[in-house]
Amino acid sequence: MSERLVGAGDTVDAPFGDTVDVLLVQLGSTEGLRVADEQLVASLRRAGVHVVVAPAARPSEIGTLMLTDLRWARAARHAAVEALAQLRERPPRSVIYSTTTASLLWPLPGAIRFDSVSAANRPGRHGLWQRPLERRRLREAPLLLPSSAGALAEAAAVVPGCERRALVVPSPIANRFCDKGSLPQLAGERHLAAVTYAANPHKKGLDRVLTAWRAVHRPGERLAIVGVTPERLRQLGFAADDESVEALGMLAQDAYHALLRRARVFICAPRREDYGLVQLEALAAGCQLVTTVAPGPYVALPIVRQLDPRLVGENLGTALRTALDSPGDDYAARAAALVEPFTVAAVDRLVAEELLPRLVGGDRFSEGSRSSLR
Repeated sequence: MSERLVGAGDTVDAPFGDTVDVLLVQLGSTEGLRVADEQLVASLRRAGVHVVVAPAARPSEIGTLMLTDLRWARAARHAAVEALAQLRERPPRSVIYSTTTASLLWPLPGAIRFDSVSAANRPGRHGLWQRPLERRRLREAPLLLPSSAGALAEAAAVVPGCERRALVVPSPIANRFCDKGSLPQLAGERHLAAVTYAANPHKKGLDRVLTAWRAVHRPGERLAIVGVTPERLRQLGFAADDESVEALGMLAQDAYHALLRRARVFICAPRREDYGLVQLEALAAGCQLVTTVAPGPYVALPIVRQLDPRLVGENLGTALRTALDSPGDDYAARAAALVEPFTVAAVDRLVAEELLPRLVGGDRFSEGSRSSLR
């Protein structure tokens, strides 16, 4: 099932006459969304689905969320229209719009994949035009694919009853974290005290993380910040001469995952969390998760509360020292069990057994091909 992405000036690289099962219109406005889309596409293809991806071209940045969303929605519509034109001889059996923003100006109805809704993350003037149009799209979509139960609850608050047309499909944790034969430990080779991720420094609460770190860290302990360069850190007004803090910028996935396996703690203080894949990855890698409470469908929050409630709260400094000085018993093993529903294998089963019949029907997909994923 090898094919190229469809984009501006691109063509579909698939044999003429092949049935296209799914066209995925990809917004990809953040690294997290792009990774989630790649994982969903990979899962569908492992189930035997012929998927073509139409990525929206990134628009130029602008100051307000209202205009930013409008530009992204127009880019998604353009990508969908162009892909459908290329596929006019063999139209896709179904369309998935990745995010509600991608669906706002859709050329035809389809399933909507989302980790949050504008009604929740675009309050007040930030979502004046998006919220009413989103409500209409949520009513019109034949299938809703929220990435968490929390995201579904947000949608149901906007359109009561929409849960009857919904299937929760989590964004899975990378395979390399889920090898039970090499369960990560919290001691030994874990020489790095803490890691945080701050591609969006304000939303991820980098200021709060750094305040807590500088208040409680001890000589020799280091904090690695992923997603922010040293230059950007200085622009944000944070001192760059603290040898205990290292800004690494964006890392390739392999390098990021290797970093997590060297760290004892993943610390974060999000002001809102629409899903929190990086936190799930940290738990799967064997890190203890220290976090504040945050609004939004924060899927790791109930997990970390169950693992060690001492590590959740507004006093990040105290929680960080607790994690470093007196980690909970068997934390990594218990975390691995609790994140199992978010593994690639678990999501593959869900896609094959529950999503496929609702998305494209089961006539082309034998029970044997689905059972092979179990």
